Amino acid sequence: MRKFLINVNGNSYEVEVEEIRDGVAATPVAAPAPKAAPAPKAAPAAAPKAASKAAAPALVPAGANTITAPMPGTILSVNVKVGDTVKKGQVLCILEAMKMENEIMASGDGKVASIAVNAGDSVNTGQVLIVLE
Repeated sequence: MRKFLINVNGNSYEVEVEEIRDGVAATPVAAPAPKAAPAPKAAPAAAPKAASKAAAPALVPAGANTITAPMPGTILSVNVKVGDTVKKGQVLCILEAMKMENEIMASGDGKVASIAVNAGDSVNTGQVLIVLE
């Protein structure tokens, strides 16, 4: 076992690493399992904020078509307003994920009933972006 001190986002963690040679541990492990590294203080503070945003109920009328985020990312722009009439394939908003700009398009013709996001918002996979009726 070798011990290392690793810094992640300004937090220091002490970790033990076991070397493996030819698929077998090089040194037998007689000690108990290593302690789990403490969670960074920033992560718990960020998690409730994201959870509360995702937990907010989206008002979806019966028979409405919801446009959801296909992947986590950041909304760069919203190209429609509530009340706009849209055609199938029309770009509704731009979602940036992994430094790529992804066009989120209407899955069918309809009228924009509500918009659940604004430019600059972070979204998770499956989060409702726009509701069409």
